[in-house]
Amino acid sequence: MHTDPLLVLQKLVAIPSVNPMGRPLSGPEYFETRMSEYLVEYFSDLGVEHQRIEVVPGRSNVVARLPGANGGPTVLLDAHQDTVPVDGMTIPPFEPSVENGRLYGRGACDVKGGMASMLAAFARLAADGGAHAATVVMSCTCDEESTQLGIRDLVQLWQEPQPRVDWLTSAPDMAIIAEPTELHVVVAHRGASRWKILTPGRACHSSDPTQGVNAIYRMAKVLECLERYASELGDRVKPHPLCGPATLSVGRIEGGVSVNVVPDACTIEVDRRCIPGEDGNAAIEAVGEYLSEHLDFDFEMLPPWIIGETLSDDDNGPLADRLMSAIEEFAGDRRKIGVPYGTHASRTCEAGVPSVVFGPGSIAQAHTKDEWIEVDQLQKAADIYYRFCTSFD
Repeated sequence: MHTDPLLVLQKLVAIPSVNPMGRPLSGPEYFETRMSEYLVEYFSDLGVEHQRIEVVPGRSNVVARLPGANGGPTVLLDAHQDTVPVDGMTIPPFEPSVENGRLYGRGACDVKGGMASMLAAFARLAADGGAHAATVVMSCTCDEESTQLGIRDLVQLWQEPQPRVDWLTSAPDMAIIAEPTELHVVVAHRGASRWKILTPGRACHSSDPTQGVNAIYRMAKVLECLERYASELGDRVKPHPLCGPATLSVGRIEGGVSVNVVPDACTIEVDRRCIPGEDGNAAIEAVGEYLSEHLDFDFEMLPPWIIGETLSDDDNGPLADRLMSAIEEFAGDRRKIGVPYGTHASRTCEAGVPSVVFGPGSIAQAHTKDEWIEVDQLQKAADIYYRFCTSFD
């Protein structure tokens, strides 16, 4: 079972690990607790070194290690445990079913499919008895879908003076991050800076709104400015040849307490996608400066909860080429690409580890109401991960 990625994926999908995405939700379907327990059991069955590391109360990373021979490099394989919520799904989210060559269920594509392929390859390496040169570390991280607590904690392990994991005290030599890439190699991607903007007002009874200041009306002017700024970004920031242009989007708005009260506050949540070469903090500051130039009232830029870390293709060329050789053997013609979304690779890269993104599935199926992955890609990805890790002999 451990070396069959389809069987592993069926087990993973059946274990809910929903990230509530900041909402005050609780219950057995939320957070990664049960998934972490399964992973600990999985690595225990393989008889390999492993450790469960609590990142915040109730949420853990699980890491495992297969030592290599002859002083070979250390390869990090990373996949996140959590999924997005199941609101609006049209299929049973935690009852994996296989139909017409596809496996359906929440997380099948993003990213339990990639995790299953990595786990299957890791189990196959373990069965070889450490005969290969590369040391392979597999990390199963928490909270990727929201604030990336897991990967931020993971990269601290090899930077802390007092190690929490005795066998992960120095940086890996390279990292492959599992995400749905259709078996292409992602060598560059954008990163997201996210923050809130608040417009203050003054509340009063709606029977005489002239006695107050309507915060929602003020936010409407902010939104108009932001829409104009977003349309100008292509001229302000030169697009990246692989990742395309920088973008800005407003995804949420909240304001007011009742229809008969003039609102005294309104907030929006802003998503600014940065391209390689941009600074995530500077991108936020530029938005604030633009608004200040075009508005005649006060607003507040609240602290960001995530800063846009990007993946650059400046230093991952040799890693990508080696991975492409393994891909060609099992999946034929594939390409090095850039993508508009962000991944853990930006964090490992920023921590000094050359990184790429690779996995089965298509991003078009991620987070969808009937999420699925092609079964054929699962085995190909497992074979490719295995071949890559054994290519250093």
